[in-house]
Amino acid sequence: MLTIRVYGPGCANCRKLEEIATKALAEAGAQGEVVKVTATPDIVAAGVLKTPGLSINGKLVSTGRIPAPESVLQWIREAGG
Repeated sequence: MLTIRVYGPGCANCRKLEEIATKALAEAGAQGEVVKVTATPDIVAAGVLKTPGLSINGKLVSTGRIPAPESVLQWIREAGG
């Protein structure tokens, strides 16, 4: 089961990234969950200096931008999804 974390305070970009990640997880047919991380100390501890950030199974794959849905889908597949 994959754990996908979206890091950010809840801004529009963070919500968009959460939506992309949720759709990509479903499209990949993978078991997993999308978790929102909004606490600043947790965001910084994950190494995210610019939000939104995205990690899959603890590996930080994107920060400071909204990646293309195709990229998120590929990262999920590479992570075993």
